[in-house]
Amino acid sequence: MQRFFVKNILFTIAVNLLVKPVWVLFIDRSVQNTVSAASYGTYQALFSLGIIFQTVLDFGISNYNSRTIAQDPSRLPVLFPAMLSARLVLMAIYIAIAWTWGYILGYRGWELGLLAGILFIHSLNALLSFIRSNVSALHRFKTDALLSITDRTLMILICGFLLVYPPTARVFRIQWFVITQVVCYFIAAAAGYIVLRRIGKVKLSFSFSVPEIMKVVRSSFPYALLIFLMSIYNRADAIMIERMTADGKHQAGIWAAAFRLLDMANILGLMFATMLLPVFGRMLARKEDVQPIVKLCVNMMVPFAVMVAVAALYFGGDIMYLLYHSGELYNSEARSYQLVFSCLMLSFPGWCLMYVYSTLLTANGSLKALNIIAFCGVAFNLTLNYILVPEYKAFGGAITSLATQTGLAFVFMLFAIRILKLPVNIKWTMAHIGYALLIAGIGYAIAEMWQGPSRPVQFVLFSVVSLALMFVFRFVSVQNLKKLAVRDMGDNA
Repeated sequence: MQRFFVKNILFTIAVNLLVKPVWVLFIDRSVQNTVSAASYGTYQALFSLGIIFQTVLDFGISNYNSRTIAQDPSRLPVLFPAMLSARLVLMAIYIAIAWTWGYILGYRGWELGLLAGILFIHSLNALLSFIRSNVSALHRFKTDALLSITDRTLMILICGFLLVYPPTARVFRIQWFVITQVVCYFIAAAAGYIVLRRIGKVKLSFSFSVPEIMKVVRSSFPYALLIFLMSIYNRADAIMIERMTADGKHQAGIWAAAFRLLDMANILGLMFATMLLPVFGRMLARKEDVQPIVKLCVNMMVPFAVMVAVAALYFGGDIMYLLYHSGELYNSEARSYQLVFSCLMLSFPGWCLMYVYSTLLTANGSLKALNIIAFCGVAFNLTLNYILVPEYKAFGGAITSLATQTGLAFVFMLFAIRILKLPVNIKWTMAHIGYALLIAGIGYAIAEMWQGPSRPVQFVLFSVVSLALMFVFRFVSVQNLKKLAVRDMGDNA
């Protein structure tokens, strides 16, 4: 199972690295630098509002569906019509509720029109996620990886043209950005259904029977509650920053610029979580030991996340300048950019731990524990935001996010260890702590004390040393990589 998982996750990472960083760094960033700060700040706040209400949109169907089909693939043709019908009904309810809340929060005119387009983006993305959950539940991970980049590939082509072609680049508006995403998600969802029909033998049929839909809703409700609570403590920061500060749209733009890179980094965790849910689900159903996969994932993700976080701490200002030096926001508040970005990226290791251990608890069906933890996370997040955001603005939101994600990560880990009776390896834990402390010290020595080399040289040197130490600490084993390569060559012979 470990070899199967590693091969598929490496393929997934490879195809995503070819596309999604291009989207984040060259398209999404360019849109923010092209449109006004107020327009993009409003877009980011409305986008976060749509995410918070995704619990109504998804209602836990994707997670419930992935876990159920992974344990018994023969149920796919029977479950698909009811699941798809429930999804479409929930899409209509979601759009109505979220749009109404946007009106209640004070959005008017073009802002409500923009919100409507964003809600369609989320709806089609959820439909695509549902289709992909079936593909991954069948353990067709490479197919799922290709489907995961279809929407972004199309967006890169279309938005890239609009941003580069002079007649459209001069008058580019945020509304075009939203419309492009709606079209691309629709095409990607249609392509996903065609693929699923071939590999899963499903048919495009609907079952709008109220009892059947309610059965699906009742079964997925605990998952829906979990998604709702997680959405609040993951996305409330942006809304509270935009609504609770005098220059809210301006601060939301700063937050969006910094959060964009955390979002890109989290692609790694999302790829692991998407694959881990069906893998853990099948292993637990077969009473197999999940500890080797847990350890493998932590070793692959957390040291890299720590390296990224430390790099953001010491080189955050350089990274923000490189990306936004021509933008009106960065030129006026460079220090704010650096502080918000560095603080947000320090939460990245916590995000990675959560992706492993919360997914394990989800696969185990420990929804009561997960929802209690998530509820506490919401209360903590909203309270701290309420205290910090009015005074410290976007930086206050970043501090809250760091405290929330890091604290919850350790709580999820402790509950997973207790509920699933995972062995506690003190030596392994201390190795991760030692690695984090060591590269933090090395980063300080290179970036703050060694004045000789240029900043790019310092950054490259820090990255090389940090990556080399991953092998020294045996988080990554040269011997295992050689074994994997030899087996792959044998398989292809």
